[in-house]
Amino acid sequence: MSAVNLIAVFAENQLGQMGRITQVLADAGVNIRWVTIATNERLGVIKFLVDKCDLAYESLHQKGWTASLVEVLAIEVEDKPGGLHTVADCLARNKINVENSSGFVSNNRAVLLIEVQDVAAARQILTKQTLRLLSQEEILTL
Repeated sequence: MSAVNLIAVFAENQLGQMGRITQVLADAGVNIRWVTIATNERLGVIKFLVDKCDLAYESLHQKGWTASLVEVLAIEVEDKPGGLHTVADCLARNKINVENSSGFVSNNRAVLLIEVQDVAAARQILTKQTLRLLSQEEILTL
């Protein structure tokens, strides 16, 4: 299964930062499919799921932004009470800590994105539990 990558951009928490970053991506022809922002008073990280990871990464670096690729697992979960619990419980029982997570629903499909330290181990554990992991291509077509 191919990796799912997000672009993480580190920036000062100030007025207009999101506009400056998204302008770089728009100018490069990169389509943003999902975004999350985590900040404190001074700094923040903006994570994007985009259609052209390599181009986004290069374009941001060329404009002086500190960016990195973050490998995540995209898990299709049941869109009902307990869907998220199934994944969280499975990982906890197998000593896999979820470092960051977010999710969305598109076309009646719930998707959970998780960051873990050992992606390969988590992938193997989740696959054994018959949870469906999505590829970058699949997640972009939802």
